[in-house]
Amino acid sequence: MPSIDGIVNIHKPAGMTSHDVVARVRRVLQTKRVGHAGTLDPDATGVLVVAVGQATRLLPHLPLEPKMYIARAVFGSATTSEDASGTETESADASALTEEALSAAIPPFIGDIQQIPPMVSAVHHEGKRLYELARAGITVEREARAARIFDIRLTDFTPGERAEATLHVSCGSGTYIRTLCADMGKSVGLPAHMRTLVRTAVGRFTLENAVEWETLTPSALVPMEVALDFPTVRLTDEAASDILMGRSIVIAPTLFDGSGTIDVMLLHSNRLLSLAHLDTETGTAQPFKVFPLQGEGKND
Repeated sequence: MPSIDGIVNIHKPAGMTSHDVVARVRRVLQTKRVGHAGTLDPDATGVLVVAVGQATRLLPHLPLEPKMYIARAVFGSATTSEDASGTETESADASALTEEALSAAIPPFIGDIQQIPPMVSAVHHEGKRLYELARAGITVEREARAARIFDIRLTDFTPGERAEATLHVSCGSGTYIRTLCADMGKSVGLPAHMRTLVRTAVGRFTLENAVEWETLTPSALVPMEVALDFPTVRLTDEAASDILMGRSIVIAPTLFDGSGTIDVMLLHSNRLLSLAHLDTETGTAQPFKVFPLQGEGKND
């Protein structure tokens, strides 16, 4: 049976873990080699980028930013998990909160910020993940981590004792949206948590072109060479043979402007054969990941 290689943008439903989605993809496509490009919380919905077959080796190279979210935040109530699944730990009357006051609190959260990971996160602490400790009722001190937020838009505000707001967030990897909601609450003097979360985009993968997992078929996979955002070099048969053996090749140095080394895709017969470091001055391309067809060459 030929290998199935590619990237699929899955619309994850609520109530499923990212691992659950990976397990279903394995069963549907009948392959064990499946991984995802970033966890989405069980209660959250939206884009989950999944790699299949040899494409799992592309995960570190995929264009996965910015990540786009729509979050519904509740002001006047804090929880143990910073989202609606946790137990309430603090409450207050948020009736005095206005849309103008909340809008004014947004700018300090745009740019490079520091966040303390929630106890339900997958961050390691002394050999265990924080969520494992949280399940055991243990809370530990956590160090703040860097996060980057490109933009926050307040698109809806509902006043009340439990005021609610819809936030459209564009951010980098490793940003905790639930923590953002909780921290925004603190900035306006109120306990807060995240009620719902939808991930609408991961880089070029958007919710509009996501596949419902119930309808997943091999035809939904995006070819590896399409998913990447690298410059492309097309190879002759002879050059392809050299690449399959792990040897460097020389291509016309005039193909790319500038100087130094860049990463490129090497294509043969319209499919990805290798990723390579290309010296733009000498035209030397050194493969660092090779993707042979079954029975071809060697796999690095």
